[in-house]
Amino acid sequence: MTIKDQIEELIQDSEESVCFFDGFDEAIIGIDTQSYRVIYSYGLCLEILKRETSEEEAIEYFDFNIRGAYIGEKTPIICDDFPMF
Repeated sequence: MTIKDQIEELIQDSEESVCFFDGFDEAIIGIDTQSYRVIYSYGLCLEILKRETSEEEAIEYFDFNIRGAYIGEKTPIICDDFPMF
């Protein structure tokens, strides 16, 4: 069972909803149970994008199209889990 499946199961009997980013299921690392916002690993998202593009292009695409997206109060959280040095 994937983390996405576990999250869907968690909310299935509640009135809560969640929002997922398409194509980044492997980068889900959890959910904030206070706000019911899905949490994605920035590093894993970049790894997914780098399968099809360079690291520089992956960063530019993600930062502009995904991180910069606001899709309502359930907009997923991006965990900056990459080395900060």
